[in-house]
Amino acid sequence: MKYFIFIIVWVSAVSCQPRQEEVTPDAFYYESIEVDGIAANQLGFTRVSASPAIRLAFSVPVDRESVAKSVKLTEKAGSQSIPLTFGFVRNDTTIVIIPQNNLSELTNYTLNVETSLLSRQKKALNNSISVNFVTGIDTTDKFPVLSDSALLDLVQKQTFRYFWDFAHPVSGLARERNSSGDVVTSGGSGFGVMAILVAVNRRFITRQEGLTRLLKMTDFLKNKARTYHGAFPHWLNGATGETVPFSQKDDGADLVETSYLMQGLLAARQYFNGQQADEITLRKTINDLWNAVEWNWFTKNGAETNLYWHWSPTYHWAMNLPIRGWNEALITYVLAASSNQYAISKTVYDTSWAQNGTMKNGNRYYDTRLPLGPANGGPLFFSQYSFLGLDPRGLSDAYANYWEQNTAHSRINYAYCLANPGKFSGYGANCWGLTASDDPNGYAAHEPNNDNGTISPTAALSAFPYTPTESMRALRFFYDKLGHRIWRNYGFVDAFNLSTIWFADSFLAIDQGPIIVMIENHRSQLLWKLVMSAPEVKQGLKKLAFQSPTL
Repeated sequence: MKYFIFIIVWVSAVSCQPRQEEVTPDAFYYESIEVDGIAANQLGFTRVSASPAIRLAFSVPVDRESVAKSVKLTEKAGSQSIPLTFGFVRNDTTIVIIPQNNLSELTNYTLNVETSLLSRQKKALNNSISVNFVTGIDTTDKFPVLSDSALLDLVQKQTFRYFWDFAHPVSGLARERNSSGDVVTSGGSGFGVMAILVAVNRRFITRQEGLTRLLKMTDFLKNKARTYHGAFPHWLNGATGETVPFSQKDDGADLVETSYLMQGLLAARQYFNGQQADEITLRKTINDLWNAVEWNWFTKNGAETNLYWHWSPTYHWAMNLPIRGWNEALITYVLAASSNQYAISKTVYDTSWAQNGTMKNGNRYYDTRLPLGPANGGPLFFSQYSFLGLDPRGLSDAYANYWEQNTAHSRINYAYCLANPGKFSGYGANCWGLTASDDPNGYAAHEPNNDNGTISPTAALSAFPYTPTESMRALRFFYDKLGHRIWRNYGFVDAFNLSTIWFADSFLAIDQGPIIVMIENHRSQLLWKLVMSAPEVKQGLKKLAFQSPTL
C-alpha cells in the first residue's frame, strides 16, 4: 500500500535553536527533521511508504529512557497516540521514529516532542516541537477493475439514479440537490429529461417506463408549475408548482434555466416519435410548453436589443442582468431564435450575446489558443451546459468554431491542473477538472482564476467528447483510487479537495446530469442527434448564421 505524504510545517513560537551566545557544548536543542529523507523545509509531497521513517536530529545524544514518554504521534481528529518504534543513530543524536502500523490515508497527524525529552547528560530539551503532516492517497484499486466500456456503463447507470430514484415523488422533476426536500430545479430537470433518454437507450429502464415518467413531468410543468410569460423560475416547489425564490429579487422567470429545460424537452419530443397515444400526448404537451415561452419579451418587452436573464413579478427588471457571452448560455440564444412565435432577431444575438465580437479572446494559454471567453477559459460548465444538445462538431458562426472553442477550453483546464501553479494536493494528469460546485467553504465557480484546490468530478467527466483520453484517466482515478471516498449511490459526490482533506456529501442535479449526457454524446452522440434534428433548432441556427454539417 502506497501513499503520498505531505509535510506541512513545524510549529514553534521561536526558533528551537538557542542564540549563538547561549550555545554550550552540552546544550540540548532540536536541529532538523526528515520524513523518509525529505527535509521539512522542502514543503510539498513525495511518495513514501505508509510507514514513514521520521528522523529527528538533536544537538547532543538523547537519553533513550525519556524518548517513549516525550515523543507522541496523534491524529489531529483524536487524542489517542499511535504506537511507535524508536531507533537511534549518529551516536544517539538522531531518533528514527516508525509507526508500528500503517497510517491511515488522507489523515492529519501531529508529531509532538515535549521538553520532558532529556539529553544523555539529563538536560531538558530547550523547546517543544510540533510537526504536522498529512498522509495522501492510498493508490491501490478500491473495486474490481472494469473495462473502460463497462465503467462508463456503470457511471451512467448509477448517476442516473439521482434523476430516477430521487426524483420528486409528485412532479417527477429533479431535486436541486440531495438535501433540498421539495425544491426542484427547472434547468436540472431539463438535464434529467436527457438522462432519462440515455437510460431508455441504454436499457437501464424500458421505453414505457421512461415515457410514463416524462408524461408525469410534462403534465406537472404544463398544469401546475408557475410560469412568467411562458418561462420557468429557477426553483419550484415539486409538490405545488409554486416558485421558490432563488434569491430575494430572483423570484420569477429565469430564461437561462428555462432554455436548459426546453433543450431537454425538445430532445424528448424528437426521441418519442411513435404513433401510440402516449407518445403523441407527450409531443403535444412539449409543443405547448415550448410554444408558450415568450423569448422576445425578455428584451424588456422589445424596448432593448439585450436579452435579459431574469424577470420578477415583484421587482420586474430590477436584477438587470443581460445574457452576454461567453458563458453557459449559448443555448438560450439559439432557442430564442428558434421560437415559432416569439423569436428574437439576429441583431439581439450580435449586440447582446456576442457584444459585436468583444466576447472574442484569441490568446494562448498553456500553448492552446482560446477563441472566446475569459482568460484561461473560465469554469468548464461554459463548454458543457449548452452543448448537452447543441452538437459542436463543425458548428461555427462569425465568432468561433465551437468544437475548437470547447476543446481548447477543456485542454486549458487540464493543462492548468497539470501545471498546478497553486501547488494543490492531488492535481495532475489523473486528477483534474475545475467548474462550479460545492467546496469546503460553500459553493463557487472554480476555474484557473478562482482555484482553491477543489476538484469537481463533473468537470472532467462532462468533458469526455473533447478530451476522451484525459477524461478517462480522471474517471479511472476517481473510481479506482478514490472510489471508497467519492463513489456513492448516485454516482460521484459533487466535489473533493485533497489539500484540506474534504469530500462533499452532496449531489447536484446540474452536475450529475451533464456526466450522463456528455458521456453519451461521446459514445453515441445521442442527444446531439436529437436536438439538432428539431426543425426549430435548425431554423434558429440558420437565422443566427451558424454553419453545421447537420443544417
